[in-house]
Amino acid sequence: MPYTDSVLPEPTEPERERAEAVAAVLHERMADAGGAIPFDQFMRIALYEPGLGYYVSGREVLGRGGDFVTAPELTPFFGYTVAGQVVDLLARAGGGDVLEAGAGSGALAIQLLAELERLGSLPERYRILEVSPDLRDRQRRTIERALPHLLERVEWLDDFPAEVWDGVVVANELLDSLPVHRVRLTETGVDELYVTPEDGGFQWQQGSVSDPIIADRLGLGASLPSGMETEVGLEAPAWAARAGETLRLGGVLFLDYGHPAAELYHPDRYHGTLMCHYRHRAHNDPFFLPGVQDITAHVDFSAVATAARAAGLEVAGFAGQAQFLVNLGLTYRVEEYLAAGGVSDEEQFQLATALKQLTLPHGMGETFKALLLTRGVEGPFPGFRQGDRAGVL
Repeated sequence: MPYTDSVLPEPTEPERERAEAVAAVLHERMADAGGAIPFDQFMRIALYEPGLGYYVSGREVLGRGGDFVTAPELTPFFGYTVAGQVVDLLARAGGGDVLEAGAGSGALAIQLLAELERLGSLPERYRILEVSPDLRDRQRRTIERALPHLLERVEWLDDFPAEVWDGVVVANELLDSLPVHRVRLTETGVDELYVTPEDGGFQWQQGSVSDPIIADRLGLGASLPSGMETEVGLEAPAWAARAGETLRLGGVLFLDYGHPAAELYHPDRYHGTLMCHYRHRAHNDPFFLPGVQDITAHVDFSAVATAARAAGLEVAGFAGQAQFLVNLGLTYRVEEYLAAGGVSDEEQFQLATALKQLTLPHGMGETFKALLLTRGVEGPFPGFRQGDRAGVL
């Protein structure tokens, strides 16, 4: 497979071998499908194919030694601050469990657990919904190393609880990793972009949409310019609806990058939002190193909100990440920490850099959003006391 023309770092031999193994699976699935598959199927195989996909292959993908860094890895104050909204929801539900979906390295889990313990609000169970056996092992080691006395409260799940339960679901940078369809606007409506083999690699092939919902989500593309390409995610809204399916009292908190539909499907985003990450380099070629690089797309929060409402959930708050964290007292929490003393100049610099990345508009502050869905509990909720934009969804 041709990698040498890429400006990205040269892959290692094991990475080449893994990419070739994943490519072989993709070519087989394309042959079975008559030569082409929708991009959501390509993305699902590249990211989640058992034993081979990016998130289930055992390769370190998160943190400084991986391909990208998430907010909990930038600074523990992210999780300490988010815990304020979790505590509030648990109190309104009269107690319950915390369920973190897609816990990554386990960094957010230890931050939430540590802060909940500090506040005297530990849940009886901290449940982690994780599809990757390797990430489960990493999460277990992370928690055992940082909070060994709390490990017995943690349990791992393969799916959402079947029984009715109370509590809080937390999902940080999960929805953006769910497969999406890739589409192109035409003078007559919406076509889908399929993936077909080409010289050992892959190429796009334009055709009719594989699901009529895709065109419906874009309003048949009537207000968008011909030639524009974008993504339509059907799995993220369905996942959000399922997340609250058996929740009796409590909330579902999403922290992810994305926009309301009117901002996401806008001519300014003529080339869409598809993004790949490899060794801390961002680019837009999903066919490079399948199974070795991350593939994401911005979340359509309007579609998520619509699906949640149809499932009986309330949209209780929607705000930029910076506003959400400030509402929960991020600034005060950091000032309190610094005032206690004993913080070196280097640590202060690192903390300041992390906080800028979390809150400034050109970092995560505005592109990342917080969305709260609830059932059976009443607000107002502290994370959305100011700057709540739920009305735009």
